[in-house]
This record gives sequence, structure tokens and C-alpha cells, in this order.
Amino acid sequence: MNDYSFFSSPIGLGHVTRDIAIVNNFENISTNFITGSGAANILKKLNFKVQDLYNPPSFIIENGTLKNPAKWLWNYYQYYRDCKNISEELLQKDKPDLLISDEDFASLTVAQNIKIPTVLVTDVFETHFTKGIASFIEKKMNKSMQEIIKKCDVVIFPEIGDDYDNVKMVGPIVRQINSTRDELRKKFSFGKKTILISIGGTSAGLFLIEKALESILKINQELDIVLVSGPAVNKKYENVRNLGFVDNLHELIFAADVIISLAGKSTIDEAKAYGTPAIFIPIKGHFEQEDNAREVGFVFEDLDRLQELILKKLEEKRIKVNTTGAKIAAEIIQKLTK
Repeated sequence: MNDYSFFSSPIGLGHVTRDIAIVNNFENISTNFITGSGAANILKKLNFKVQDLYNPPSFIIENGTLKNPAKWLWNYYQYYRDCKNISEELLQKDKPDLLISDEDFASLTVAQNIKIPTVLVTDVFETHFTKGIASFIEKKMNKSMQEIIKKCDVVIFPEIGDDYDNVKMVGPIVRQINSTRDELRKKFSFGKKTILISIGGTSAGLFLIEKALESILKINQELDIVLVSGPAVNKKYENVRNLGFVDNLHELIFAADVIISLAGKSTIDEAKAYGTPAIFIPIKGHFEQEDNAREVGFVFEDLDRLQELILKKLEEKRIKVNTTGAKIAAEIIQKLTK
């Protein structure tokens, strides 16, 4: 049996959910996760082997807009240095057969230095958080990141396309669901048309919860409102069923009639795969979320026409998209140690 160390970025929950999808397709592999925050909590709840060691910096969000990205970038650099020290100690001790990283570049650097084979799972090849003087520092960080990427044995990219260099385009990576939609709706007691609101693993989406609830309550229909507020939000809301922090968001997405969410890549891919009509509002100034949202037809300003969009999505037909990205990724990764 091979031993893999899987370093999963704890910035949000999308990294770890797609990593779970990949690991669920491994055969005769012992996988040790290293992450932190809500990502570590999900893995613990699902009984994966995990070390909760990373403490990522938080974004500063005001009214849905990213503030002071240069400060966040500096905090991220300090976090990167901490992660490098943590991963060096672990890798020197554990000496895994393979290191897999989901956008944790610190562990990749260490593994490449000590000649451990490396796999990167990513949907981003460079960042664009800053402008002005700070952007010169970010460009330098991007150059270092791209050098690390080139040294990886394999890069798993969760989009459909042609492979090139060491990049394998595997298509969307989502968790498999073994129940029917009717079974899940019964399990979750979804009797009426159900709108699911989800904001991921941080408090960055508080603005979206409040605007979505305000918009839904204006609609003259019998609707159930289900909120997944995540591990970082403790605020109480009326007229809503708040499930808090869950480890099976994918099942809730499949069971719901409409999902309203921040524009995280993994949530978008899951909604597409399960055919659930969706509205994705990005954090303004967060380049990755804005790019993700734009690809599926949304922008931050859609926040002001949520009621109109919800009514439209409630009438939209479900169209499921078949995806085998998780299975393909697992096969590619396992071939490296056969």
C-alpha cells in the first residue's frame, strides 16, 4: 500500500470537497490530509485521517467587496512561510511516496527540494488580487508559483480541454451521490420548492445571506428556505432553516430546487453536475470569484436583482452534466506510484 500526503488549502471549503472526491476513488492508498479550519472539520466528520495545522488569513469583506487586498497578500506570504515550516517537518518525518497539493504551494516547494514526487490540483495558474505598487510583488509571487507548477510531475486542472506539458485537463471534480433526488428530499424534509443559500467556509458571504433572504421573502410563493451558514457564522435568522456547518453540501445542492451561493469553483461545478438551477454572486474585487461567476453569466451587480433571478431560476429545467473528473484524476495520480 502506498502512502500519500495530501496538503489541501483551507482557504474556503471548495478545495477539500474536490479532494475528498478524488480520494474516494483511490484503491489501496493510505492518505493523510494536512489542512486547517473548516476544511479539517469536514475531514474529521467524515473520518478521514487529518492533521489540523494550517491557520489561513481571512479576507476583509465589507458589503460584499474585498477590502485592502495588499494587506491580505502580505498576510498570505506570512502564512506561506508558516506552512513551509510545518510541511518541511512533516515531510522529513513521514517521507510519503507521493505529495498531492490542492493549491498549497508551500508543501510543493519542500517536497520538490527533497525529491518527493508531486501532484498539484488547481484551477488557477496566477492571481490578480492587487493593483498599483502591490501588483509588482504579486507578479513576483506569480512567477515563483509558475516555476513550482512546472516542476510538478502532474498538474490536475478541473476543466474540459486538451492536455499540455504536465497539465491534465480532467473536467469538473465533484463528489459522487449514491441516492436519488427524491430520497434526498425525503431525508432532508424538503416538501415545498426549496431554495438553498450557501456561503462556504468563512463569514465573507454574510452580505449574500441578508440580500437573498430579503429578496426571497418578497416572493409570493410557498417556499422553503434552507441556509448553510458554515463554520464561521453564528448569527441567527428568522424564516429560515439554518443547518449551520455541514459535510454533505453536495447532497443538499442536488435536493434543492435553486441554490444561491458565492462563486466558488467547486460549488459551481457541483450545481452543474447535479442539474440544480443556480445563482452565483462573486465577492467584488475577488478576481477568481468574479471570473467564475462571469463564466456562468453572473456579476456582483446581480445582487440588486436577486428577486428577478430567483423567480426565473424557480422555473428553469434541471439539466445534469455527466462528469468523471474525480475518477480520471485518481487514476492519473495512482499511476505515478505503480
